[in-house]
Amino acid sequence: MPEPRSGHVLLGVNVLVYGYIPAAWRTPLFGARDFLAPEYWERIGRLAERARLDAVFLADALGLGDPAYDANPIRLDPFVVWGRVARATERVGLIATASTTFNDPVDLAARILTLDQVSNGRAGWNLVTTRDDRSAANFGLDRVVPRTQRYERGAEFAELARALWSAAGTGQRVTHHGTHFHYDDEFRAPASPQGLPVLFQAGGSPGGRDIASRYADGVFTAEITRETAREHYRTVKDGAVRAGRDPGAVAIMPGLLLTLGSTEEEARRRVDELYESSPSVYAAAWLSHAIGVDVSALDPDEPFPDEVLRGPADPELFTGSIGFRESILEQIRQTRPTVREYLRQTRYSGSGHGGFVGTPEQLADRIEQWYREYACDGFNLQPDVLLDSLEVIADEVIPLLRARGLYRDEYESSTLRGHFASARPDHAPAVTAARR
Repeated sequence: MPEPRSGHVLLGVNVLVYGYIPAAWRTPLFGARDFLAPEYWERIGRLAERARLDAVFLADALGLGDPAYDANPIRLDPFVVWGRVARATERVGLIATASTTFNDPVDLAARILTLDQVSNGRAGWNLVTTRDDRSAANFGLDRVVPRTQRYERGAEFAELARALWSAAGTGQRVTHHGTHFHYDDEFRAPASPQGLPVLFQAGGSPGGRDIASRYADGVFTAEITRETAREHYRTVKDGAVRAGRDPGAVAIMPGLLLTLGSTEEEARRRVDELYESSPSVYAAAWLSHAIGVDVSALDPDEPFPDEVLRGPADPELFTGSIGFRESILEQIRQTRPTVREYLRQTRYSGSGHGGFVGTPEQLADRIEQWYREYACDGFNLQPDVLLDSLEVIADEVIPLLRARGLYRDEYESSTLRGHFASARPDHAPAVTAARR
């Protein structure tokens, strides 16, 4: 049995425009162009804050997605969106995704500090290295930079950005001479209201885990099974120790795709209806992209061939997410479904990220089990359709977690870093930003 665990769960919501299911935009709750309205994003921020969630996450994309497998092919700049939401909220953290491959560390460090100032210490950065050729083409490249080089640059980028944040407002000189970046000057920017902005890393590749262990305050992971989640949890925490850090300072938060209903039958009916109103080829196209194999060429009534389960012979030729690919292949290895069976079961158990379909009570059970067994420190929730699901999270799921002693009654800090500190049982007093 795992040792008893104190503290409380960390919870965020990953805002995938309208929701993670492709047909989410067809809901009568809003129109197809509502995501262009500031009021839509403000409503999401207020709902997340009503639930007392730690943070809202917003992904970025440097090129248009492929609607054949991307449920949200058009993205807005997260810094602009969260700047607007900062005005409509007071406590919820605002985490924006930004690439280390197609940004400059000095410019990005300043932009994140700007969001930190206008939000009174609630800014976070979700570090990604960008893996797709579409984005690379928008920067004049034929192909995206190889994975190893991207992560080497990403690690140096994170090191320099944190050094710049630490020096902001002090007048101290920052001297950095590395492989990818050179800087020798003051960093003329106001200091962060929360000490340093919160740094997240997204991804499960070895290079990503190294960045997480050395620099990150949190990791946005892709986990389907509890066993592999616990292994990832230990790997990152052990890496933090080797880097001379407190392992408790790195929060592990898997994504969790979810559909909620008042009964399990109702939740399954809802997810079936949403998927059946999506393009019929979507699931196969997404899986092909995720694992690097043309799934449409496989016999749908046979198990996945062993050569598919072994993954690509040359990982450098695979441009997708290693974390997604490995979590999917491990799930297939454990359950041995046919291709057709797997494509259907992903509605209920997730694909890449873990999945959940059921009642608020069952969701509370899932969160508690993974947390108590050290498979995570919390979750990034990814609802099928955002607005009504966020209301259920706020009004039904969070009270259940509170009743189990797994979640706070009220915010204990007004900063994002403070939220993370207060979740730990041995936390120091939270840094609190001055009220405007």
